Amino acid sequence: MKKSKVINSDISRVISQMGHFDKLSIGDAGMPVPMTIEKIDLAIDNGIPSFMEVLNNVLEELEVQKVYLAEEIKEMNPKVLEEIENRLPNTPIEFIPHSKMKSELNNCHAFIRTGEMSPYANILLESGVVF
Repeated sequence: MKKSKVINSDISRVISQMGHFDKLSIGDAGMPVPMTIEKIDLAIDNGIPSFMEVLNNVLEELEVQKVYLAEEIKEMNPKVLEEIENRLPNTPIEFIPHSKMKSELNNCHAFIRTGEMSPYANILLESGVVF
């Protein structure tokens, strides 16, 4: 049995296939996902699992050099923004319009859908290298 913290086989597979500058997205239950992108659906109930629970799990294995957040998170979901900033204090954040974030999903290896029910709880993670 896999020993690391990411035991979801689909998430583990996607992370292991990522290279430098590749992207993975995690988001709330309402984020529209293009049909051409793999969607790993973890949502089982309102708020379960939460966005931050899934993000924290993914960060156990994925080396992240930069994150992208919707500009709208600043006003519409400052609590989640603060949690992201606290979890990734040394990682550059680029704020982009939510409309651009949705279109950027086309450039991601996968989208992980959580049970999060708060607005703009979506992130694009840009993979770094460990050497």
